[in-house]
Amino acid sequence: MKPLFLVGYMGCGKSTLGRKLARRLGVDFIDTDALVEEREGASVADVFRYEGEERFREAERRVLDEVIAAAPFAVVSTGGGLPTWRDNMPCMNAAGHTVYLRRSPERIACRLSPYGRRKRPRLQGLDDEQLVAFMRSDMSVREPFYVQASLVVDCDPMSDEELIEYILGRLTARN
Repeated sequence: MKPLFLVGYMGCGKSTLGRKLARRLGVDFIDTDALVEEREGASVADVFRYEGEERFREAERRVLDEVIAAAPFAVVSTGGGLPTWRDNMPCMNAAGHTVYLRRSPERIACRLSPYGRRKRPRLQGLDDEQLVAFMRSDMSVREPFYVQASLVVDCDPMSDEELIEYILGRLTARN
C-alpha cells in the first residue's frame, strides 16, 4: 500500500480528517507541519517568520522526502503550501495517492478558531471580511496545484464521516 497524502488550503480539515482516516484504516497518521516543527525545534510560524518562506519550504521538502523514503502506508496531512512548491505535487502523486480536500473560503473561515488564526502567520491581524478576501485570492493561486491530486473532493456539503466513506470508496474502486 502507498501513502495517502491529504492536500488543501490551511484550515480545510487535513489534520482532523487525516487522524480519523488513519484510525479507521489502522495506520499511522503523519502531519508534515508537526514533523517540520520537531526537526527544526521551532513552530511553523516561527520558522516562517524568522527564517523566511524559502527556508520553511526547504524544511517541508526534507520532511516530505523523509516520509516518502520510509514508504509507510500512512495518512499524511500536508501543509497548505507544500503542494505549491517546486515539484512537490508530482512527487506525492508518484509516491502515493493524493486527495484534495476542497472547501470554500467562507467555510474555512468559519472552521478557524481564534487560535487557528493566530498560529498561521499569513492570517494574523485580518478581520473576518479581510480573511475571506485573502483566502479567496490565495486559493486561486494554489488551486492549479491542488487539482493535480488523484482525487478532488468538495467537502463543504459533507460531514467528516461522509467524507471518510467517500474517500475510502473512491480509493478502493481504483485499486
